[in-house]
Amino acid sequence: MTESRVEPVEDGTEGPGPAGGPAYRDGNVLRWLTAYAASLVGDSVYFLALGWAAAQAGGPAEVGMIMATGAIPRAVLMLGGGVIADRLGPRAVVIGADAVRCAVIVGIAVLLMATGPAVWVLVVVALVFGAVDALFLPAVGALPPRITGADQLVRVQGMKALTNRFGGIVGAPVAGLAMGLGGPAAAFAVAGALFAVSLVLLVAVRVAPLPEAPGEAAPEGAAAKRNVWGDLTEGLGYLRRHKLVGPLVASNILFELGGIPVINVGMVLLCSDRGWGAAGIAWIVGAFSVGAACSALTLTLVKRVARAGRVRLVALAAGSALVAVLGSAPTLAVAVAVTVPMGLLVGMSGGLTAGLVQVNTAPAFLGRVTSVKSLVSLGVAPLMYPVVGAATGVWSIPAVFAGCAVLCGLGAVAGIWSPEVRGAELPR
Repeated sequence: MTESRVEPVEDGTEGPGPAGGPAYRDGNVLRWLTAYAASLVGDSVYFLALGWAAAQAGGPAEVGMIMATGAIPRAVLMLGGGVIADRLGPRAVVIGADAVRCAVIVGIAVLLMATGPAVWVLVVVALVFGAVDALFLPAVGALPPRITGADQLVRVQGMKALTNRFGGIVGAPVAGLAMGLGGPAAAFAVAGALFAVSLVLLVAVRVAPLPEAPGEAAPEGAAAKRNVWGDLTEGLGYLRRHKLVGPLVASNILFELGGIPVINVGMVLLCSDRGWGAAGIAWIVGAFSVGAACSALTLTLVKRVARAGRVRLVALAAGSALVAVLGSAPTLAVAVAVTVPMGLLVGMSGGLTAGLVQVNTAPAFLGRVTSVKSLVSLGVAPLMYPVVGAATGVWSIPAVFAGCAVLCGLGAVAGIWSPEVRGAELPR
């Protein structure tokens, strides 16, 4: 395990300074990563348990309503969650959010053991969980710069991406096993236990204060500001004015608006249109996951990505082109062959974007900047799903994929337009 320079943290305890070696050997980072993995698996188990309990409590309409309910507070409160993360510090917010989730999910597990599921109870649980997510997501995105050195942030993003894949693979079988043994109540209990494990590990994570990003400083009196709306507009103004972070986030937004609907909806529509069936969906999604995992592993192991801004732009442009190629794939084998490098390029650009944003954002604004990124990927981009579905009914699948590719490509164009983005570098 590598040693870290020890500095006083905001609460008076000791915390890590810049890492002395690779992040994957840093015990502090590994504690955070394990806590994040437990939380991810808990999320998956919770979501599946909620759907199963909803099916027992009502019909298909109730299932759809309950499952969609949690997205409303998440989308509405996400930017406010970024403000709170910046005010209170991401560690305090992440620990508080995990504690609330643990209490709520354990509570619903006990309730379901005593009585059957009720629609109104599940609606309340979904609303609370969505509101807590709006606090958790910006805070967990702002935490990595406080637990490792700036030169390790891209590695941490690669490790985080690998953990995301792990959570997606493990969550469903764990939920299925729990529900098979004891129904939704048992699954909720397992999710609550996972959140409890995450909470204990997060409390043990050491957090250091951050120096100001190069050339940036928080405005005087920002800490004393008490108006939430003022804090929010200040954060949006920071993004608008920053010559590197603003264009990076704008470029990423355009790419996600075109790419996320293709990954989550377009691939299903493509397999349906070509007659490849459920097996085709599994092959294509699996191929994308393999590519994304390879990029995450690469970012985890390499010491540093030189010319990070240019590498990111090349990955964006090439990934955008492959979106159009995928829409015209004549066979399933070709589609799989295209999707592997597409996942690799999308994962590479995403990891580099996150690393560059975290390195160059002033600490006082990390939560708010992260909340904007999270809002787009989890709140705005999903609104494109019905648009993509409706468009396939009017135009052909290749035309819709080409349109999404153009939108993704605009993300690369927006980055190329900015000399700061083109010349962006990661710390040595």
